[in-house]
Amino acid sequence: MKNVFRFSALTAFGLILAGSFVNSARAADVAIDPLDWPHWRGPEMNGISREKGLVSSWDPSGENLLWKKEKLATRSTPIVLRGKLYTICRDKPETTQEGEKIVCADAVTGEILWENTNNIFLSDAPAERVGWASVTGDPKTGHIYAQGICGLLQCIDGETGKQLWNHSLSEEYGILSTYGGRTNLPTLFEDLVIISGVMTGWGDQAIPAHRFVAFHKQNGQAVWTLSTRLRPEDTTYSTPVLGVFNGQAAMVFGAGDGSVYAVQPRTGKVLWKYDASIRGINQTPLIDGQTVYCSHSEEMIHENNTVGAFFALDGNSKGDIPAGKEIWNVKGLAVGRSAPLLINDRLYTIGDSADMVVLDPKNKGEKVGKQKLGTIMMGSSVYGDGKIYVGEATGRWWILEPSEKGVKVLHKLRLEGEEILGSPIISHGRVYIPTIGGMYCVANKDSKPSADPIPPALPETARDADMKPAQAQLVPVESLLSSNKKQQFHFQLYNAAGRFLKTVPAKFTLEGAGTMDESGAFLTGKATAHTVAIVKAEAEGLTATARIRIVPPLPWSFDFNDKLVPPTWIGAAYRHQPRDVEKESLLVKITTIPKGTRSQSWMGQTTLHDYTVQADVMGDIKNEKMPDVGLINQRYTMALQGSGQSIQVRSWTARAELRFAHTVPFAWKPQTWYTIKFQSVNEGTKVNLKGKVWVRGEPEPEAWTIEATDETPNKTGSPGLFGNASDAEVFIDNVKVTENHPPAAAAQ
Repeated sequence: MKNVFRFSALTAFGLILAGSFVNSARAADVAIDPLDWPHWRGPEMNGISREKGLVSSWDPSGENLLWKKEKLATRSTPIVLRGKLYTICRDKPETTQEGEKIVCADAVTGEILWENTNNIFLSDAPAERVGWASVTGDPKTGHIYAQGICGLLQCIDGETGKQLWNHSLSEEYGILSTYGGRTNLPTLFEDLVIISGVMTGWGDQAIPAHRFVAFHKQNGQAVWTLSTRLRPEDTTYSTPVLGVFNGQAAMVFGAGDGSVYAVQPRTGKVLWKYDASIRGINQTPLIDGQTVYCSHSEEMIHENNTVGAFFALDGNSKGDIPAGKEIWNVKGLAVGRSAPLLINDRLYTIGDSADMVVLDPKNKGEKVGKQKLGTIMMGSSVYGDGKIYVGEATGRWWILEPSEKGVKVLHKLRLEGEEILGSPIISHGRVYIPTIGGMYCVANKDSKPSADPIPPALPETARDADMKPAQAQLVPVESLLSSNKKQQFHFQLYNAAGRFLKTVPAKFTLEGAGTMDESGAFLTGKATAHTVAIVKAEAEGLTATARIRIVPPLPWSFDFNDKLVPPTWIGAAYRHQPRDVEKESLLVKITTIPKGTRSQSWMGQTTLHDYTVQADVMGDIKNEKMPDVGLINQRYTMALQGSGQSIQVRSWTARAELRFAHTVPFAWKPQTWYTIKFQSVNEGTKVNLKGKVWVRGEPEPEAWTIEATDETPNKTGSPGLFGNASDAEVFIDNVKVTENHPPAAAAQ
């Protein structure tokens, strides 16, 4: 199919759009409302509103309060798009049906219009962390993008709440969902939706790293991937922000490896990197023209025993920015969460202990003033109509006015018992304040919304100025296919600045299973084994590669006699080692993997259901402690628990006993082989889960060892393995996955 290059209008994010990918479904042109707030940091991604006539005071009992909606209680920062407010909330909290939901409300009245609800599965994050991230809205299409706490990425129709496509990032890419609950949010750029998190995948991406994946926002195909430094100390919630450096579009973010990066958003090519911290950077950077401001509240990587730094970097830099080459660096200023504001050549930044510090960016970050706002800062401040709006975690609320020596307090109050963990936003004359007790909407009731125009963004260098291809993409860059499936690949060329040039025919070569024709059409054929393929393409002196996992229909069987971790498994290769034990080839989940001794891995498609997983397992013992080992079926875990000498079936680990879990006593011995079997059966609006455990080699018992029914079911999910080898090693052999009810022809 011929690719069509197009130019379109300036987006609300302030970047000139150019280019389109193959098979892009272009939405009908709509007028983008400059008073909308489509990103948690606003239309300019900097916390700035150009609106006039905003409130200088309000009271939760009435003054300037338009409404409060308890049903919109959240820790997330909302957005406003096309007359609607969107946010992430806990669904049915403190019940057995608890989950996560994307909520759409009328931005004027607060009336709930629709809810998109989802179970939380295979996650260690507690319920109180639901909504750690925010949704992102697309001003061009009205679509909403959300990355949930368990790694469920959705593209949602903003009018109806209908899911248009999704990716289960844990099952497909090995994204971690930790107890800390740090979840990043989607970033939109042209035809891409870009997500990130610490991932442990397959092949050359098996070792954990904070990785980025860019999906085509219309069809969900993966376009490019990027890995930061391997084995990071942290996950991160630093939101990527967009700018233009040296005439080229750039995306800047803080990474889990402690560095700040600038990359080309169309290609993922790294432009520069600055090593700042020994741990992950969580603050969202601020771009002002060619300058990047960022900070952290961890130990500095360049200086021992110095905690925190706020620094300015030259966005036009290239390669690694060495220590000492910052524009300036205020050491010891610990700002780990709250994004800064730049107002009239002053930086307003709030430390983790809720001290607002005002810096002079033109005088090496000299401190100008300070204002104590409370004790804990989680969200960020916003600015509009000459005022700074900010909420502190314990419920303190402030409206401040910038002054010569810092800020002047215009208004303050305390929302008793209502933590403010998200950030306020401004849209159409209204200020929205999210709390765990509800969403507040405040405004001067008689004022009419108005705004100064958004300043023009820095332009990219014209595409026609450099038509020489310098970079190539093979799309889709990642695929998961079954038997007799076709995947069409496209070879796309970009110039050195990351501008799309054209899609061209290429010479394709294939390593691994399947067949490939000259047009780039890949066919899996009748796949009978789990295998992988690498597609390489070359044209005009440039090359690019794409990776394919080929997973056949059930049944599957793995005996590890090839002394390999199955290449298609997600999250397994780094944490498991093939080993011969008493002349038997098997897998061992080892104890020496940093931050990976307790983990999950997945074997195939997320659409599977009504199947049985079986394996032989053995737990070692060390210092009188045993491991945990289990199977994953349809987004449920069945685990043999060493310390508890029990079997547990669960879905949401951190919410096991309230949301859904069933535990039975089961005495099992170390250094003894057991066969464990786990079955899921969907029946109407529920799922029945059954498990058996018996000593390997003995007859399989007729009765199930554990049975449970989930009335709020996970209907599909990839088979997988669970293990906690923190205390002792786990041994795995003879893994099988079968359909519960094979077709009649196969049963004969």
